[in-house]
Amino acid sequence: MLKDNFNFNKLEQKLRRQMTKASVDFGLVEADDRIMVCLSGGKDSYAMLSLLQLIQKKAPFKFELVAVNLDQKQPGFPEHVLPTYLQEQCVEYKIIEEDTYSIVKDVIPEGKTTCGLCSRLRRGILYRVADELGCTKIALGHHQDDMVETLFLNMFFGAKLKTMPPKLRSDDGKHVVIRPLAYIREKDLIEYAELKSYPIIPCNLCGSQKNLQRQAIKHMLMQWDQIQPDRINNIARAMGSITPSHMCDPELYDFQSLQSTP
Repeated sequence: MLKDNFNFNKLEQKLRRQMTKASVDFGLVEADDRIMVCLSGGKDSYAMLSLLQLIQKKAPFKFELVAVNLDQKQPGFPEHVLPTYLQEQCVEYKIIEEDTYSIVKDVIPEGKTTCGLCSRLRRGILYRVADELGCTKIALGHHQDDMVETLFLNMFFGAKLKTMPPKLRSDDGKHVVIRPLAYIREKDLIEYAELKSYPIIPCNLCGSQKNLQRQAIKHMLMQWDQIQPDRINNIARAMGSITPSHMCDPELYDFQSLQSTP
């Protein structure tokens, strides 16, 4: 038991330090923020809320957290789980009920990817609720592995070198989206969630689809991680260490004017 407690405390301190560093590096959590923590019922968002609560207790400034769950009316969704958990955590929360599940199932043909439409519908609802709750930022539970996977998805299928940024301003300029788990590996979140015994709620929509491009990328990265355990970390660090003059984008670097010096 003592060993288990030691391992848990060590892991939690590591995750808290990584989240704090991401916050400092990118200005994620700031004084007087009111942060809407998007809670799906999955391991990542549960961990994000727990770690933000830890940081809230230790931060030298005040900020508020409000947990928000979008009940998309998926069949069999256990509506009681999140309210019970959030009441136990003594955190302010709001449950939004919107039947986006039926919309997605009606619009997207059987066998086609639902993620795009589902995420657009969720995003619009969350932006509206953020305004209603007076939130300054919207926190999403994407971790380092998600960001690396997105990099390769855009490279392989979109011919673009981009990923999920740790901090993003919405197209209309009215909202700031943050990803506090940007420096945290998924395997650490899996271990943390198991130790915390979160009441995980499985996704019956996007999360249940097979043969997604993202799943193929995830499998590729898992194989790489087995061959060279630090490879994913190196790729993640590379995303924050870019030399435009050694890439091929003429809009980022003025190659036309480049001349030798006498």
